[in-house]
Amino acid sequence: MAKGALMLIGGHEEPRGEILRCFSELVGGSREIALCTLATVEPQAAFKRYRESLRDLGVTAVHHLDARTREDCSDERGIGLLEHADGIFFSGGDQLRITSVLGGTPYEDALRRAHLRGAVIGGTSAGASAMSSTMLVGGEDEESARRGTVTMCAGLGLLPDAVVDQHFAQRGRINRLLAALAQNPGILGIGIDENTAVLVHPGERMQVLGSGTVTVLDARGAYVGDASEAAVDRPMRLGPVALWVLPERSTFDLARRVSTHNQDSPGEHSEAPASR
Repeated sequence: MAKGALMLIGGHEEPRGEILRCFSELVGGSREIALCTLATVEPQAAFKRYRESLRDLGVTAVHHLDARTREDCSDERGIGLLEHADGIFFSGGDQLRITSVLGGTPYEDALRRAHLRGAVIGGTSAGASAMSSTMLVGGEDEESARRGTVTMCAGLGLLPDAVVDQHFAQRGRINRLLAALAQNPGILGIGIDENTAVLVHPGERMQVLGSGTVTVLDARGAYVGDASEAAVDRPMRLGPVALWVLPERSTFDLARRVSTHNQDSPGEHSEAPASR
């Protein structure tokens, strides 16, 4: 089991707000962060922006992991940076750039070793989507759940048995997350609003931070589904689906799929329907 926490951010987090402050505190001010800008086409600007924010929050050593090609992901300096980093952070952009460039390289191996030994791994927007085992690459934001309207591939797998979507409420993405689950109902769907994050502690407890909500969808109990029979671009049937909308301070047990409403009421919880 990995010893490090995961922080997945829905995008547009405040530069010096609660979410990045929490990430900084988890890492520790005197320790080192590797900032990976692989997803963006403006890596220097992204690095400068996050370095300034993290330094203002007390992190003294922020290093740029400036990989742009698969060849770059074998660089010995970068491998050493990942091996020794206390925190690793992925900026936003295009999540497919993260997996297609990083996947299967020495950098990916070093990232996994860092997480296993206890490094905190964070990502915003595309950087959050890339962390799950199944990755949403694209799809229609406001279209009904239809076959063929979402594109998925394997993610980095640091968050197993899940698919993550971001900018969730702001871009009306619940139907595309439902479409992803209709085609793979065994995984958990996690939709994260902007300026909102989930902090996944070792042991699979997830905590919500920030000003928005996190929507969790569980289709394991579905006994109606026709993704395999539906024609391309036609609506799919799926149900029932358990749904939680979790505001700040809510917690969720990813292993048991049990929601604790908030930290002030640890005895209150609800469970997903039993599988049929």
